[in-house]
Amino acid sequence: MSFFWEKNELRDPSVGIGKTTVLGLQHTFTMFGATILVPILTGLDISVALFMAGIGTLLFHLITKGAVPVFLGSSFAFIGAIIAASAAFGMPYALGGIFVAGLLYLLLAVLVYFLGAKRILSFFPPIVTGSVIMVIGLTLAPTAINMASAGGGDQITATNWLLALMAFLIVALVSVFLKGFLKMLPVLIGLVVSYFVVSILTVTGVAQLVDFAPIKEAAWIGLPDFTFAKFDISAILLVAPVVVCTMVEHIGDIMAISSITGRDYVKNPGLHRTLIGDGLATSLSALFGGPANTTYSENTGVLALTKQYNPTIMRIAACFAILLGFFPKLGAIIGSIPVPIIGGISIVLFGMIASVGARTLVENKVNFQKSRNLIIAAVILVLGIGGAVVSFTISGTEISLHGMALAAIVGIILNKVFPDADAPVDNDKAKTEGA
Repeated sequence: MSFFWEKNELRDPSVGIGKTTVLGLQHTFTMFGATILVPILTGLDISVALFMAGIGTLLFHLITKGAVPVFLGSSFAFIGAIIAASAAFGMPYALGGIFVAGLLYLLLAVLVYFLGAKRILSFFPPIVTGSVIMVIGLTLAPTAINMASAGGGDQITATNWLLALMAFLIVALVSVFLKGFLKMLPVLIGLVVSYFVVSILTVTGVAQLVDFAPIKEAAWIGLPDFTFAKFDISAILLVAPVVVCTMVEHIGDIMAISSITGRDYVKNPGLHRTLIGDGLATSLSALFGGPANTTYSENTGVLALTKQYNPTIMRIAACFAILLGFFPKLGAIIGSIPVPIIGGISIVLFGMIASVGARTLVENKVNFQKSRNLIIAAVILVLGIGGAVVSFTISGTEISLHGMALAAIVGIILNKVFPDADAPVDNDKAKTEGA
């Protein structure tokens, strides 16, 4: 019990166990859509993905001393590699590639530990991290818009946008006008009220907005269909290199969460610990048939929206995710929420991430009168949002860097190529060079 309800400076003493549990449920709703979308697109088992997301999140919190409010869900970066590897070698071998990718996190963690986080983070000044955080949110913008306008059957685009607008307005109104505990639950209230409305419209025959068939067909209790990973060097070379993208994403997300909460997680519990937690969670997930895990920007958006940063909330969300893995009926209910409703809420959440990036630049007083800063920010934003791609071949295997990962790498290089004359001097290094 102490692991879940330990004393933490981020815990609001006025929010007891009951309210914290509801906040955790809100994060479960937030991560659900994206987490199950990866197995839907790749052919992996949905229940396994939910179960391993929960287990991976708890493992991450154990490794990071329960200090970081992070939820780990299915990574979108590996979708293409999983599809290609499973088609060529079979799904177990694709999972083997993901397993190795997770272990590669440990190599970066070792570098951070021995070289020091300060030296590593010299590659990530505010001009780079703020711009990358903005890219994290803005690159998700098309996903939010596509979800808000998505539909099926006889639904029309106007109807979808009305649903998205309804969910968006509920979240906005709750965040701005409600007081007390309810103000902390904009996402959950938005989902519940919107779902109630569309369910009534469906039952009364006004509009067929919810498909109840999967709910009726789903079993109440069932074991996840675990699949054990197998290993082949060719499959590993096809899948594992994708980890370059998710490593950069991890650092950007940890920076974003640090900015939101006002806590330096790079220093405590340490960037090496967060990398180890993310990597081992990914390897463990793949070992039993789940997708790669990654820090979830959706849940980071909820942190920014609710200002409730207690890591216990994320651990409770992880427990709900594990339970959903064993209760297909509950998963089917959540899965029946119309996609446009999720899209309308995502507009707020993803926008919050981009806003945090802008706040990072403002709070660190980044001087945009300097040409170097303008160039670095411009290149990161254009490459990241534009979805630029650079491909190269290693040992006959084509590796691609695109979007945010490519933008971050180029931004890091430019930051070193164009030195900042106003950057703080490392006194120890200066003394050594003077001697």
